[in-house]
Amino acid sequence: MRARVLGRGLLPLAAFSAVMIVSSAAMAQPADLAAITAAVADTHRTPAQTKRDQYRHPAETLAFFGLRTDQTVVEFQPSGGWYTAILAPLVASKGHYIGLVQHSQKAQDGLAKLIAEGGERYHGGTAATLDPAAGTSTVADGSADVVLTFRNVHNLIMDGSATANGAFKAFYRMLKPGGVLGVEDHHLPETADSAAEQKSGYLKRSTVVHLAEAAGFRLAGESDINANPKDTHDWPEGVWTLPPTLELGDKDREKYLAIGESDRLTLKFVKPK
Repeated sequence: MRARVLGRGLLPLAAFSAVMIVSSAAMAQPADLAAITAAVADTHRTPAQTKRDQYRHPAETLAFFGLRTDQTVVEFQPSGGWYTAILAPLVASKGHYIGLVQHSQKAQDGLAKLIAEGGERYHGGTAATLDPAAGTSTVADGSADVVLTFRNVHNLIMDGSATANGAFKAFYRMLKPGGVLGVEDHHLPETADSAAEQKSGYLKRSTVVHLAEAAGFRLAGESDINANPKDTHDWPEGVWTLPPTLELGDKDREKYLAIGESDRLTLKFVKPK
């Protein structure tokens, strides 16, 4: 594993403390490593969730983003709640978990059910909505410490540039000055045809950086924690060819299982103070 320190090249990641190496402006306080480790190891997480840790590296990823137990953390599009099962308990006692979905009744109902099913482990967790057309949300401006989005930006891109730009503007508004936007998504090499971003589920690093910088963010650090060199990014059904979706069913199933989940970029942005 390696993390890129802006202006310093690449440094090896021997431990969580090294995973967190980013530009000094984004290091007001270190991540709460013990609490993150405990949240990932929580026995309430199901076997179906934990078996994917080998691909998603949740402890290292959250350490890289600088998560602490006293933060207000917004998770965009929690979907089935894979990361919610870690994030909501992590901040339940001292911080605040907010699930954020695009404005639709179906999405809001699904999020409400997800938070309710967490019970006391998700104590204090609340729901919010995003209006990408307006670049706004129901999260109060300047109230969040961290906004996280896991494998969702490609959907925003496929919905159109206005949707993606509006979402990033809303992320910027809800964060406090110095707040962090953490992005993890399927990685498309810079040499690939950009048209693939509209259908494959993969995104170029430059596309994400452009979106974030256009909204006012500054790139603070990046890591290959979630990189997968076995992924050649050119599958017949895009990223959904690979696990966990396995869109082709039994066709070449063992081949795709051996590759594992997609090659992913992991980027950390900050809202300037």
